[in-house]
Amino acid sequence: MASILSCRAPALVSPSTIRRRLQLVGVFFVISVGFSNLCPPLPSPFYLKTGSAQSLPSLPLLSAQSADKTVHAVKMEANSDSVPSIVVYVTVPNREAGKKLAGSIVKEKLAACVNIVPGIESVYEWEGKINSDPEELLIIKTRQSLLEALTEHVKANHEYDVPEVIALPITGGSPRYLNWLKNSTRD
Repeated sequence: MASILSCRAPALVSPSTIRRRLQLVGVFFVISVGFSNLCPPLPSPFYLKTGSAQSLPSLPLLSAQSADKTVHAVKMEANSDSVPSIVVYVTVPNREAGKKLAGSIVKEKLAACVNIVPGIESVYEWEGKINSDPEELLIIKTRQSLLEALTEHVKANHEYDVPEVIALPITGGSPRYLNWLKNSTRD
């Protein structure tokens, strides 16, 4: 049986096919390792401590050309005009509830901007039952220091027993936008 398999294997995959696939694997490896040098590292609290890609040595993709084409990213701590900021996700049952909550959040200066994303569907377990409901998503941009007040505002003005309030850090972005976010929210 083993001799039959070994005799058929070369017919299934030719040496030229193997060479082409190895070249593609090599190209993807060089691109992925090289592109990692173009992306600035996240602040230390955001590193994954897995020892995977973080521990690989940096290899320049095109060392002779990449020296004069440095990618600059605006980090929050590097921009003195900004404050630590977050994006907060809140789901609502419908458009009317979303507009009402978004308006009250901006009016209270708990956020600079709220996007209302229609047409999402949430699948979740509640009281031992799997549910699937249409919802809308509020994407709220605010200061990190306002998260507690924003959470309390959402809980007081939301019709769900347990409203979703999930915060993600903003680690960088457009300096003018981040400054506007700071100036559009309360201290």
